[in-house]
Amino acid sequence: MNAPIRLSPHDESVIKYYLPKNDVLADLADFFSVFSDATRVKILSSLLITEMCVSDLSLMLGQPQSTVSHQLAFLRSLRMVKTRREGKIIYYSVASKYVVKMLDLGTKFLGY
Repeated sequence: MNAPIRLSPHDESVIKYYLPKNDVLADLADFFSVFSDATRVKILSSLLITEMCVSDLSLMLGQPQSTVSHQLAFLRSLRMVKTRREGKIIYYSVASKYVVKMLDLGTKFLGY
């Protein structure tokens, strides 16, 4: 059995320097978890086309309003969507061009 290859002290120090800190890693994990749920991806994809309220999203996605509201709250907590109030209605839209880029990169990576 071969002995495991040991990193050089230089490589080890470079890796430790460039590895993201734990708080950054946690934020990255939260960010990427958004894309692990089909309902959230559908919501974001819909909001790329136009801003919508919960009832419109619920109708378009065929999901209960409570499910859509829960997912929107999660997306909002991660600053993926933003809101605009018009009277009693709250409209949601994608908060950043980076969300658009992530969805685009994901579909390109998968070959779509």
